[in-house]
Amino acid sequence: MTPDQMRDSSLLELFSLEAEAQTQVLSAGLLALERNPTQADQLEACMRAAHSLKGAARIVGVDAGVSVAHVMEDCLVSAQEGRLYLQAEHIDALLHGTDLLMRIATPSANVGPVEIEAYVLRLQALLDPAAAPARVLPTAPEPAQVAFVPPVALDLEMPSLETVLADTPLPELATPGRRVAEGGERVLRVTAERLNSLLDLSSKSLVETQRLKPYLATMQRVRRMQDKGLRALDQLSDHLKSVGLSLEAEEALGDARRLLAESQQMLTAQTLELDEFGWQASQRAQVLYDTALACRMRPFADVLGGQVRMVRDLGRSLGKQVRLEIEGEKTQVDRDVLEKLEAPLTHLLRNAVDHGIESPELRVLAGKPAEGLIRLRASHQAGLLVLQLSDDGAGVDLERVRRSVVERHLSPAETAAQLSEEELLSFLFLPGFSLRDKVTEVSGRGVGLDAVQHMVRQLRGAVVLEQTAGQGSRFHLEVPLTLSVVRSLVVEVGGEAYAFPLAHIERMCDLAPEDIVQLEGRQHFWHEGRHVGLVAASQLLQRPASEHHDGNLKVVVIRERDAVYGVEVERFIGERTLVVLPLDPRLGKVQDISAGALLDDGSAVLIVDVEDMLRSVDKLLNTGRLERIDRRNRQASEAVRKRVLVVDDSLTVRELQRKLLLNRGYEVAVAVDGMDGWNALRAEDFDLLITDIDMPRMDGIELVTLLRKDTRLQSLPVMVVSYKDREEDRRRGLDAGADYYLAKASFHDDALLDAVVELIGGAQG
Repeated sequence: MTPDQMRDSSLLELFSLEAEAQTQVLSAGLLALERNPTQADQLEACMRAAHSLKGAARIVGVDAGVSVAHVMEDCLVSAQEGRLYLQAEHIDALLHGTDLLMRIATPSANVGPVEIEAYVLRLQALLDPAAAPARVLPTAPEPAQVAFVPPVALDLEMPSLETVLADTPLPELATPGRRVAEGGERVLRVTAERLNSLLDLSSKSLVETQRLKPYLATMQRVRRMQDKGLRALDQLSDHLKSVGLSLEAEEALGDARRLLAESQQMLTAQTLELDEFGWQASQRAQVLYDTALACRMRPFADVLGGQVRMVRDLGRSLGKQVRLEIEGEKTQVDRDVLEKLEAPLTHLLRNAVDHGIESPELRVLAGKPAEGLIRLRASHQAGLLVLQLSDDGAGVDLERVRRSVVERHLSPAETAAQLSEEELLSFLFLPGFSLRDKVTEVSGRGVGLDAVQHMVRQLRGAVVLEQTAGQGSRFHLEVPLTLSVVRSLVVEVGGEAYAFPLAHIERMCDLAPEDIVQLEGRQHFWHEGRHVGLVAASQLLQRPASEHHDGNLKVVVIRERDAVYGVEVERFIGERTLVVLPLDPRLGKVQDISAGALLDDGSAVLIVDVEDMLRSVDKLLNTGRLERIDRRNRQASEAVRKRVLVVDDSLTVRELQRKLLLNRGYEVAVAVDGMDGWNALRAEDFDLLITDIDMPRMDGIELVTLLRKDTRLQSLPVMVVSYKDREEDRRRGLDAGADYYLAKASFHDDALLDAVVELIGGAQG
């Protein structure tokens, strides 16, 4: 195989990976659009996914993928612009296109040009009003939309639609800010921003009341000192009486004793009053915070929209009769937790329909009703939201799991034979593990339960699977009721406080310098039977490095799924319960940091985003810039290679550009979108920026505009590489401040590398 063929094969593999990720976005978004065809965020997400796949397919020369993604993008853009109202036939066609794109990206799949042409003609016919008249967007809301609440606002309590229509006159519905709850209480609509501000102020009040404790402790210490002083004065008086004192001296001594006793009584009274005031203030602040927190709570039913219909429709498509029953719909949960629960619950429900419930024929033979039952129950237990999702299906075939473990070489046959039920079930949560022999629209890719576990862990929760052969399975999920409070380990790095959430901490330890070993040029230490990589928190958080002399290192062992690292810090401050304070949105995503908080003394602490920190470690490892702890203050003397930052939301494009530049000798860092690129530019030094234009969160034009306004970065050379090659698009990029504009349609190796050399010269500075 020639080098060009090897490179083409590598790019096709990358395209296949990107297609798998983007088709997941398309599938989830289209299912949501089937329930609400005008959802702007889902339309935007689906359009971007189709656009990215079109560009990636064009880069690797897969013309069939370009054709399918292009016509899908046209359909989604028409829906965004209001020229098309997505109906069932559009959703069906777009879902068909999603599956077709995945087949095109699979090397072993056989997709002929006739099938591609037939699909393109089918979707074009649906887009043509003469062939299939598209319904115009309704000018007035339908009944089901009357009680809709925009995502930017939060109802403190939402009545059912039937109650609103039956009990509330129509003019009342149009009155802003007023609603009537089922219990007859008046309910106000409050924006999420104001509610977050109220919670922020109440949490600060709670912290401020804690600052009274040191003052109270000081006053009590002064009172004890006065007790000792009064006893010492009495002893002195007794001693002086034996030698005789003048009348004036005895009066002076009596006055001193009296004044000291009065001040002691006054101090005692004030101490008791301060103690009472502090207790009442802390109680009121706690009630205020609890009330503000309760305002953020929403009924669990808010996350269940469309799930009953989804279970029914999915069952029918699989030839099964399935019914979903829900208990505890009014269980109150933080709205942020609810948003993050929707995806894992959808995964589990689809898994129950596909894997759990048998066909009607098999159920009747087993003495069960032809209709399968899935039950979802929500409840509160010890400050946690507990979810139990059970089905009355066949349960998990443990022997089939055991055989699959051996076939996938995950365990030797002898060991697999000894595995318990709990150990076997844990394999179902591994990435890529599936009991399906072939991929279907519902399952078979092995991206179900591992994704559920990952998302639940992001919520600092846990998920457990139990099953009874022939009677069904049960998933037990526990997540916090709120993300507003987090239990953390507070440490010191570079003279500042940082907090690691306890949910991500494996352990904390003192590490002797001799316990550090070098493996493949990296530092490790031995932890629970394995070598764990060691990194410095000061490098990750960009804080001044501390000097280490004789003594042990303070290490926090963090874990996210299978990734484990030891992070060296300066000092352990202690375990704290922190009230999470969101960062100012103008900061964007701060690298390795998720939020802030206040300590008991009122000082600020930043809460570490462990998952983001692990990604930062991987980036440092991949670029060879991970510094050794014992040589952080020594500067490298060798020649410095020029550094290029590549910003593109397409995995295929990023990897192609990275490999080309690496092969030419440049040092390359990558960012997945404009916001990620902006954070990288502010944190590190680069000699050149190469960016795409159309990206989520922050596009290339916004990125270049911000860069040109920054005094430190405004002279950095910028190259725009975009699919858009019209003159107005080129002018738009250059007007924003780009130095070079290269169209991806005419993109090839020499064009990119020649442009880089023209802008910054060769790789060696």
